[in-house]
Amino acid sequence: MRRGLPLDVARLAFAALAVVAMTHQLDSLGRAKAGNFFSFFTIQSNIAAAAMLALLVVVRRPERTVWFEAVRGGVVFFIAVTGVVFALLLQGLQEELQTTIPWVDTVVHRMMPLVLVVDWLVEGPRHRLPRWVAVAWLGCLGAWLAYTLIRGAIVGWYPYPFVDVSAHGYGGVAFNSAALLVAFAAGAAGFLWLGNRRAGPAVERLDASLGAS
Repeated sequence: MRRGLPLDVARLAFAALAVVAMTHQLDSLGRAKAGNFFSFFTIQSNIAAAAMLALLVVVRRPERTVWFEAVRGGVVFFIAVTGVVFALLLQGLQEELQTTIPWVDTVVHRMMPLVLVVDWLVEGPRHRLPRWVAVAWLGCLGAWLAYTLIRGAIVGWYPYPFVDVSAHGYGGVAFNSAALLVAFAAGAAGFLWLGNRRAGPAVERLDASLGAS
């Protein structure tokens, strides 16, 4: 048996479970609500998480570049954000979050965040990453917010209460977003620090890779 095979089997199983859960929830909602469904950060981060679990099976650890580790770190950070925000701010709002099926709610809000973080701890990053990678992760969150506000102004719908302009106005949403940004920035910095500590000193850095290209 190849070393790491049980971990690969678990990765593929959880990736498949996430896809089944999201597909089942979408089918229950109907195609008419697909635009709203795929606008949830929860769904986007779960799609990325399932894809990353599959990629980790295909791309073996010695083959993982600094760019791969930067993307992997972002995916793990985003799905962790999903789990933490749900636990602290969105408990009991499953109807609004369109995850009314209990087992689906468990998979996308609780199980997948835990699985991705544990997987990252079990088989840590191979390369160290510079600080600007954490800034790029935060930029992705900012891009999602911009998309949400633009789309919300067009269709009159927002995926989460704290970005609902109709309830809080743009000033209230800006305040909520700024408060979350501070928390996310601290989380991203801590996550990057821990990943670099676990990667060890004798590794290639992403900024060095950029200089060589």
